Amino acid sequence: MIDIICFSTTPWDPIPTRKQQIMKRMPQNCRIFYLDPPVTLIGPLKDPSLKPYLTRFRKSPKRIKENLFVFALPPIIPFYNKKRAINKFNQKMIANFVKEVIYQNFDLKSPIIWTYMPNTVDLLEHLSYSFLVYDCIDKHSEFQGFIDKALVESMEDELAQKSNVVFTTTQGLYNKLKQLNAHTYLVPNGAEFEHFNKASNKLPVPDKMNNIPRPIFGFVGVIHTWIDTQLIEYLAREKREWSFVLIGPVGAGVSIDNLKKLSNVYLLGRIDHRDLPQYVSQFDVCLNLFRTNKLSENVSPLKFYEYLATGKPIVSTSMPQIEEFSDVVYIGKNYEDVLVKCIQALQEAQNPNIERIEKRIEYAKQTSWDSRVAQIIDILKREGIDIE
Repeated sequence: MIDIICFSTTPWDPIPTRKQQIMKRMPQNCRIFYLDPPVTLIGPLKDPSLKPYLTRFRKSPKRIKENLFVFALPPIIPFYNKKRAINKFNQKMIANFVKEVIYQNFDLKSPIIWTYMPNTVDLLEHLSYSFLVYDCIDKHSEFQGFIDKALVESMEDELAQKSNVVFTTTQGLYNKLKQLNAHTYLVPNGAEFEHFNKASNKLPVPDKMNNIPRPIFGFVGVIHTWIDTQLIEYLAREKREWSFVLIGPVGAGVSIDNLKKLSNVYLLGRIDHRDLPQYVSQFDVCLNLFRTNKLSENVSPLKFYEYLATGKPIVSTSMPQIEEFSDVVYIGKNYEDVLVKCIQALQEAQNPNIERIEKRIEYAKQTSWDSRVAQIIDILKREGIDIE
C-alpha cells in the first residue's frame, strides 16, 4: 500500500479541479489523504462563506471512496506569505495536526507528500516522508493579496529543489522549474471528457435558461480576478442582441456590478457539477476570457479542455497554453479582435463545421484526465514509485 498525503490549494467540494481529478484516479494500491487548504483566522471577514472552515477540522474525515479520505486543517495565522517566520509557525502547527490525526490513526510511516502549495516547504522538516511531489499549477507569486513575491518565489524554489518529482501545467512553469530540478515534467490540465462530451448533444433546456434569447455566449468557472470581466462587459455592450451567460460563483473581492446592469448578461451563479453539461449544451459559443498578465501566461485553464469536449466553437484571449489549439479555437489578441473572433465563431455555430467539431472532440480525448493521470503514473513508475 502506498500512502499519499495531498496538500491542496482548493477544498474537495464543491468544484472539482486538477487536484481532485488526479487524486480520485490514483490506483487502488494508493491510500489518499486529501487535505483541504486551511483558512486564516481573519479569512471569514473577507469571505463569510469561509466561517464553517474555522471548526471543520474537529470533525471526522469525509470518506470519498474506499481509499480516499478528505480532511480539514485547523485555521492558521494570516500574512504567512509576507513573513517567513509566520509561515514556519503555521506549518509546524499543521505538521503536528497531521501527525496526530493521520500518521497515528492510520499508522503512516513514510508516505508520499504531494503538494500544490509552495509554503508547505516549511513543514517538511516536521514530517517523515519517502518521496516528495510538487505539482505546480500556477505562478503563485503573481496572485493578489497579502504576499511578498520574492518570499513566495524563494519558498517555491526551495520546494522544487527538495522534490523528487515536479509536475507543471504550462511551458513557462516548466522552463523555470526545470532549471531547479532535472526531474521536472510538463503535464497540462485535462478534461472530464465523458461528462462534458454530453454537451455535444442537444439536451433539455434548464429552467434557469428557458427565457434566454439566442445566440448564447457562455462561460463556466469561478469569476476570479484573472477573468476579464471588462472584456465581457465590452462584448455585451457592443452586441446587445447577443446573450452572455456566466455560470459559476464570484470570487472574493471581485466586483461584477457593471455586468449586473446589462440586460443581456445572465449571472446564473454556481450550478451543480452534475448538471453543467445540460447548461453548456445550450451555448452557441464557449468563452475562455482571461486577463493578459503574468498569471494568465502560466495558466492551463480547466474550462478550456472541458469546452473542447463539447465540440462547440471556442473564443479565447491569447494564452500560451491555448496557442497549440489555434487550428480549432478563435483566439483574439485584443478587445476588438476578440469581438471579431466572436462573430466568426457564431458564424460557425450557425453553419456547423463537422471537421472542426470532430477535431475539438479528438483533442479533448487526447487531453482527458484519464490520459493525464496515466502519464503521471508512468512518470512515477520511472522515478521509482511502485504504483499500479
